[in-house]
Amino acid sequence: MTTQIADDVAADQTPQSPVTVEHNPVVVEDEELHKLLLPNVDDLPVFPSSAIESNFVTYFAPDFMKPEHDQYIYRHANGLCVIGLAAGHVAFKDEGGITAVDFNVGKSNRSEIKVTGKRKRNAQQFESNTALCKVCTNNAFYIVRCCIKGSLLEVNERLIKQPELVNSSADREGYIAIIMPKPADWQKIKDSFITFDEYKKLRQL
Repeated sequence: MTTQIADDVAADQTPQSPVTVEHNPVVVEDEELHKLLLPNVDDLPVFPSSAIESNFVTYFAPDFMKPEHDQYIYRHANGLCVIGLAAGHVAFKDEGGITAVDFNVGKSNRSEIKVTGKRKRNAQQFESNTALCKVCTNNAFYIVRCCIKGSLLEVNERLIKQPELVNSSADREGYIAIIMPKPADWQKIKDSFITFDEYKKLRQL
């Protein structure tokens, strides 16, 4: 193998006559392949899809247990669900927005739950109405719930020191928690959620 490589290098260094290369356009006969390789500029979106749009299916749970307690559920292909506050949540209507996020609810502090390993040891199983945290404003506080039955894998601890993330990017860095439901439990509840377009129409966003 080493000899062959050396011979190839030597050949490359041997003076050769100049070669004229003619440019031939690539002809793609398959129409579908042609569209994929050479898409119509007019069909491209103005902005590229976000990571959420590309990797998750978005659902909304409006008025979850209380009026205007709207939450979103982003579901990944692997079954993981990201939970957070939807744009129409009542907390965003309070002057100054959300000022604190407290994961100490009920008899346990959700931020102290540490899941380890591929088998997600120590993950706690919660019901859809189980409280995840309290989001506080200058005038009130609101309970954020799981929305789905499943294992709590993590909460967004950044919100403890940076609650303003919920105000500025509730749908990204300001998410509340990640939950893994069992497939059967997801099938039971998913029809109670609505799509992004339905939610926009409902809240006139």
